[in-house]
Amino acid sequence: MKPLMMLFYTAFCLILAAPAMALDSYRYLHVTIDTPWFIFLFLLPIVLSPFILMAVLYWRFAGRSKTEDQDRDEEKK
Repeated sequence: MKPLMMLFYTAFCLILAAPAMALDSYRYLHVTIDTPWFIFLFLLPIVLSPFILMAVLYWRFAGRSKTEDQDRDEEKK
């Protein structure tokens, strides 16, 4: 490899090393007193979405009787 290219790669790696080490520090995380609330509000839809889906599906299929389902299955065959 040419010495000039090797020098360029070395300088490039050294320039990127300082910001990479700084990303591991807590000063970029901005942890405040509101952070638990933001985490809670982010996870709330993830946790509640299966229950909402379950309620919608229950409401959708609650009015059907078993005979209607059996009739529909027989028509498909």
